[in-house]
Amino acid sequence: MATYAIGDIQGCYKSFKQLLGEINFNTKRDRLWLAGDLVNRGKGSLDVLRYVADLGEASQSVLGNHDFHLLAVAAGVRKLRGSDTLDSLLNAPDAPELLSWLRQQPLLHHDERLGYVMTHAGIPPIWKLSKAKALAAEVEHDLRFQNLPIFLGNLFGNEPLCWDDYLQGDARSRSIVNYFTRMRFCKPDGTLDFTNKHEASRAPKGYAPWFSYPSKALKEANIVFGHWAALEGRTGVKHIYALDTGCVWGNHLMAMRLDDRKKFQVAAVKKDFIL
Repeated sequence: MATYAIGDIQGCYKSFKQLLGEINFNTKRDRLWLAGDLVNRGKGSLDVLRYVADLGEASQSVLGNHDFHLLAVAAGVRKLRGSDTLDSLLNAPDAPELLSWLRQQPLLHHDERLGYVMTHAGIPPIWKLSKAKALAAEVEHDLRFQNLPIFLGNLFGNEPLCWDDYLQGDARSRSIVNYFTRMRFCKPDGTLDFTNKHEASRAPKGYAPWFSYPSKALKEANIVFGHWAALEGRTGVKHIYALDTGCVWGNHLMAMRLDDRKKFQVAAVKKDFIL
């Protein structure tokens, strides 16, 4: 049995299946961790969501920013953007079942036995793992049990830029989701920058990649994350592993076997993406 963590698929179904062949994935023997952004920008979002949902206990996904966007569009509180490739998914006969499955996915997954924790964008250095898990659980509960259009309708935006334990309501949920799904650069106190998607060496003045600060969560588990394609799968920090290698931009799709940290990758299949 092996556990493989895979970066952002973003609808690149053919590349995804090719990578599963490369690692000789067996649904009865192995397990997949998927770091969010299963859908959008690639051409095969419907196929990806169907395949992953059908894997059942053989896979574990976390929610990414594109996954939240899909849920919000389906709930009628966000509009499709020009770069979106979600129409076939939204119009599929099994869309309600797939969206219901997606709504049940967590923001954070932690396996104490393996010693790894996964979120889409990472864990801010200001949070211990126990705090990150508790905050993720708050949003997961509301996403599953609150009125979905109302909850999602107030979830998008950049404010507040910095976490405060006294945040409440929509601002609190929005802040939690932004840290877990949109974070790249931040200040030592956790203040986020949402304007830059560059490589780690091009941080705005006063900011640095979130993983360059001493991490409170890292004391309890290795961290795997996706979201930041410009890193090209490298953080330069021990025990923090970047998984997004820009498949949807024509680069590669990568998997890391958590048991021994061996990496596997396949070149993006050109039919998967739209440039």
